[in-house]
Amino acid sequence: MRFLIFAILLAFPFLEIAVLIELSQRYGWWVLVYLLTIAYLGLKLIRNEKDLIAARMFQQMGAGGNPLAAMFSTARNMFAGVLLLIPGVISDVIAVILLLLPAGVTPATGAQSGPFTGRPSANDEVIEGEFTEVREHSAREPANGNVVQLPPRKDS
Repeated sequence: MRFLIFAILLAFPFLEIAVLIELSQRYGWWVLVYLLTIAYLGLKLIRNEKDLIAARMFQQMGAGGNPLAAMFSTARNMFAGVLLLIPGVISDVIAVILLLLPAGVTPATGAQSGPFTGRPSANDEVIEGEFTEVREHSAREPANGNVVQLPPRKDS
């Protein structure tokens, strides 16, 4: 198994170079424009993900979700950005597949994860607090023990 992974990692750059040579013979300098555009988009993706990671984590925590889900989603998008930076069509296809995967679906189980699919909190049905009973009092009877309410003054 280790040999297979090693062979794939070793063959990947050669495969990328072979595909780039074939495409450049067919399309010429448009391949260079494609590579520069995709690299720029990958760089923008990495920068945007870096700026949004804290906001996503706070949003997940505020919604009662797990902030690790936001971290994994951001890590996946950053990895896709790195793949876009690598010059090659195969790595770009892998990056697009990573970007098209929904954020809440785990590839291994296909189960949905997110703030609305988890278990409810322990205190969802109980609202704790204190209350004070307020009764209407007339002007003659005292409201609080020894305190007497006086009628409003009439100024003329």
